[in-house]
Amino acid sequence: MRILFMGTPDFAIPSLDTLNKHHEIIGIFTKIDKINSRGNKVNFVPVKKYGIDNNIDVYQPNSVKNQDTLTLIKDLQADLIVVVAYGKILPKELIDIPKYGVINVHSSILPKYRGAAPIHNAIINGDAETGVSIMYIAEELDAGDIIKISKTDIYEEDTLATLHDRLAILGAEALLEVVNNMEKGVFERKAQDHSLATFVSPIKKEETIIPWNKNMQDVYNFVRGMNPFPCAMSICKNKIFKIYAVEKYSREYEGECGEIVDFIKTKGPVVKVKDGSIILTQVKPENKKLISGNDILNGNYFLLGDKFKH
Repeated sequence: MRILFMGTPDFAIPSLDTLNKHHEIIGIFTKIDKINSRGNKVNFVPVKKYGIDNNIDVYQPNSVKNQDTLTLIKDLQADLIVVVAYGKILPKELIDIPKYGVINVHSSILPKYRGAAPIHNAIINGDAETGVSIMYIAEELDAGDIIKISKTDIYEEDTLATLHDRLAILGAEALLEVVNNMEKGVFERKAQDHSLATFVSPIKKEETIIPWNKNMQDVYNFVRGMNPFPCAMSICKNKIFKIYAVEKYSREYEGECGEIVDFIKTKGPVVKVKDGSIILTQVKPENKKLISGNDILNGNYFLLGDKFKH
């Protein structure tokens, strides 16, 4: 099958690689390269690098809505367009071009978590499971008919990074099954129940502040759901501390939520939360490298009674 692939970040690579091994990728559409703020160096987006390394034509149009881009897509004569985290809204005129339509890999069990941050929210909200949905692209955001859903448990030790990588592989496997079925003439689709839809927006900087006044499990989920990006953070003594990892500690202390109430040798500082406490085990102080909680203790970054804002 002749496939035009549209995608940008690392999440798209397993899907692209899997399709490339079993079908004909006739071109890759991806977003424009980013310029590194240090030295103005151009950094290729991951999907572009894959295309170059595998001798696949790469296109980076400013818009997928202008006539030149639409004409190019028509001329490529793809049987199917596959979208994986492309980052652009596709117009109906484009959706109608390929014979088999346009399908998308979305990292949630739709209609839950339509939008830009489904993996973050699944962990932060303490969900027991999540998954990937292979669906037809529709004009409305993540509202197209479902072709296949594959699920996975969310483990207590999962972070955004580990779950992201597992879902990327799960999505690639489900996508290949769907495309193979299409090639055999098997087409499945089921409309979403739009009344159950929930939406998640890109996480803003102010939304990364740790809510120390919540329960221990909620704070734990919040931190791991932000690790490694955009990373949970908190402010103490007018300095920003990025918190990459914490450990739940059931002991309750006197004091206020967000207060440094103890130091656990070899582990890290203890912060009071609503129903217990949290040990900081991986921290990046402002303008410093990422260090362990024990290194935070040895560096005397905090005193008992210091308080994080929340």
